[in-house]
Amino acid sequence: MLTTPNRNALLLAERDRQIPRGLLTAHPIVLARGKGAHVWDVDGKQYLDFVGGIGVLNVGHNHPRVIEAVSAQLSELTHASFQVAAYEPYIELAGRLNRLVGGDESWKTIFLTTGAEAVENAVKIARGYTNRPAVVAFRGGFHGRTLLGVTLTGMSQPYRQNFGPLAPDIHHVPFPNAYRGVTSEMALAEIAELFATQVAPDRVAAIIIEPVQGDGGFLPAPAEFLRALHELTERHGIVLILDEIQTGFGRTGRMFGFEHAGIQPDLVTVAKSLAGGFPLSAVVGRREIMDAPTPGGLGGTYGGNAVACTAALAVLDVFEEDNLLQRGRLLADRLRAGLLELQSRYAAIGEVRGLGFMLAIEFVAERSRRDPAPDVAQAVIDGARERGLLVIKCGVHRNVVRFLCPLVADEADIANALAILDAAIAHATAAAD
Repeated sequence: MLTTPNRNALLLAERDRQIPRGLLTAHPIVLARGKGAHVWDVDGKQYLDFVGGIGVLNVGHNHPRVIEAVSAQLSELTHASFQVAAYEPYIELAGRLNRLVGGDESWKTIFLTTGAEAVENAVKIARGYTNRPAVVAFRGGFHGRTLLGVTLTGMSQPYRQNFGPLAPDIHHVPFPNAYRGVTSEMALAEIAELFATQVAPDRVAAIIIEPVQGDGGFLPAPAEFLRALHELTERHGIVLILDEIQTGFGRTGRMFGFEHAGIQPDLVTVAKSLAGGFPLSAVVGRREIMDAPTPGGLGGTYGGNAVACTAALAVLDVFEEDNLLQRGRLLADRLRAGLLELQSRYAAIGEVRGLGFMLAIEFVAERSRRDPAPDVAQAVIDGARERGLLVIKCGVHRNVVRFLCPLVADEADIANALAILDAAIAHATAAAD
């Protein structure tokens, strides 16, 4: 009897032969197509996608208006490089982002390709504006995989490995984490200690922070902490950079995470869900800061590609026309309620946390309620996949399961995901006993 070959297995074996082990793939499947909040592998199995390309697909897979806009642009102009000649999608998108982030103030935008590239350029711009060298980042933060990106990142593994020496004059301080006993006051005191003992504030070009730490464990920065940080940077002439690469474009219930604190940062980095799956990032900032580098100091061959800019314009249209912010808040309420109900039944769930639709659960040893339990988190991830749900982990100890479901999902998708999680946690915790 003839059987259909397992294409996943065949392709994964070829993957191991052709691709270095340093590029980790979280799930042993090969995807063939996606639609909305769902994907299908090459063997036809369907999954609920609560990863969304790691927060890239807030408007879902293959949104029809994004596909329509990109298809039209493909027949007009695919690439020219903005450093050679300007084109309309870049200029139009810059204007829309300047208004979205800066409001009525005078802001400017440069487009790049990756989130790490946006972070690198934000640091360059801040140093060019202040003529200072030092940058302060936070433990547990994630800012990319380039040399400067991993230096700014506040986790040793797996990102730093033996890749040093790392970039100089980067300093790390604690990030508030109430569950682990780190208050906003303690974090601010550590910054004051840093300024007193390691680097004077008049030598600091920038402080960079995620409004919710992404890879560090979905830890929201308390609003009062962001407001105090804003006041501190203003007092010392330091550029405040908000890394909104994962939090931006509706993930937290607002268009950008910093809005929850009622502050206006100096520079904002965006990427991921900006262009609905097309590679595009940006630095958006105050005009006087953005204009600090002299001509030729900024750029990148592929930055602001015409097709990607067109995709981003369509993404912004979808947000406006489909009221995705309100939809995301509704789905967030449903998911949070379901996760809290699971926490009430499983002692291994130490905390449910996040902001808006950027939610996560931290797994801990049941006896201590504090010791990280990464093995349980991984077992839940594997069990969820077997039952048709894709999720991934995060956190310094890799014991946090995060949820990045597209905002175009429906309430049935949330209910289905919670039922799958319930079964996966029950199996994982029973096996751990």
